[in-house]
Amino acid sequence: MVMALGSSAPAPGGVDLTTHYLGLAMKNPVVASASPLTGELGNIRHIEDAGAAAVVLPSIFEEQIEQEIQYYAHLAGLSVDGFPEVASCFPEPSRYRLGPHRYLDLIRHAVDAVDIPIIASLNGTTREGWINYAKLIEEAGAKAIELNLNFIPTTFATTGAEIERRYFEVLDVLQSAVRVPIAVKLSPYFSALGHMATELARAGADGLVLFNRFYQPNLDPDRLLPRPDLQLSEPSEMRLPLYWIGMLAGRVNASLAASTGVETATEIAKYLLVGADVVMTTSSLLRHGIDHVRVLLHDLTSWCSAREFHSLAQCKGTMSRQKLCSPATSDRADYIRMLQEYSKPLARRR
Repeated sequence: MVMALGSSAPAPGGVDLTTHYLGLAMKNPVVASASPLTGELGNIRHIEDAGAAAVVLPSIFEEQIEQEIQYYAHLAGLSVDGFPEVASCFPEPSRYRLGPHRYLDLIRHAVDAVDIPIIASLNGTTREGWINYAKLIEEAGAKAIELNLNFIPTTFATTGAEIERRYFEVLDVLQSAVRVPIAVKLSPYFSALGHMATELARAGADGLVLFNRFYQPNLDPDRLLPRPDLQLSEPSEMRLPLYWIGMLAGRVNASLAASTGVETATEIAKYLLVGADVVMTTSSLLRHGIDHVRVLLHDLTSWCSAREFHSLAQCKGTMSRQKLCSPATSDRADYIRMLQEYSKPLARRR
C-alpha cells in the first residue's frame, strides 16, 4: 500500500519514510530523475505505482525548440514559393503544436494523471528563453523547476567568475518570472564549490542537485570517429556527491538532492546519512526497469528497521560533516590514514 502524498503515517514495516524537498511533501526520498523513461505518460504512471515520490521530466532544450520552429518555417516557405496553392494547408505557426507545446502537454497530462509532484527540467541559452519557457512550464502545472545549467565554455577566454555569474543571472531571471520552487543542478567542477552552493542558496535557490553528470566524449580508434555513447552511472561514482552533500547539509538553507551512482538501497542510505533530503535515480531504472523502485523502497525500509530507525528524520544527516568538530582536520586525518592503510598490503608483499 502506498501512502498518500504528504501523509505522516509510517510506511510498511513501521518506518516513516516521508521527507520534504523544495518545500514539497514527499512520501519517501526516492525520485525518478530526468531520463527517457520520464518522458512518457505511461511510464510516469508506472513510476508512481511503483512508489516513487516524484518525477523529474527530461530537459527541454531551447535550441531544440528554436530549431524545430525554424525548420517548420523553412518548409512552409518552400511550399509557398514552389506551390502557392498549398500554402493554406499549413496552419499558422502560432496554432501549430511546435516548440514547447508537446513538453507542456506532457506536464499537463502528467499532473492530471498522478498525485506525485511533477518537476520540469529546463535548459535554456538566452534570457528570453529562460523567462518564456519557465512561465509556460509553471502555467502547465509543474510543481517545481530544475535548472539544468549544462554549460561548458568552448573558448579559453571565459573565466571561472563569468561562468559563476551566469548561474546567478539565470536564477535571478527565473525568480522574477515564476513562483514555483527552483532547484539548481550543480556541476562538481567549481573551484570553490562550497562557496558557490552557499551563495546560490542565499540568492534564493530552493534546492541544489548534486551533481550534473556531464557528457564525456569517447573515440572509436578503429573507424577514427567520435563515439557518442552514454555510460550509465555506477555506485563508485557517488563518492564525490556523498562528500559534498555531507559538507553542505545543515550549512545551506536549501534542499539537497543526490543524483549520482544510485543502484541499491545501500546508496540511498548513505546519501540520507550525510544529509540528502531526496535521492534521485536514473541508471538503476534504465538497467532494471521501473519496478526496481519497489525493491529500493523495500530494502530501504528493511535497512531502517534493522537499525531501529522509525523515521528518516532519525537517520538523516547523522553522518554529515557538520557533526564533526573540525571537518578540515578530519579530512586531512582521513587522507593520511587511507594512504597509510593502503600501503600496508604492499609492504607485506615485499
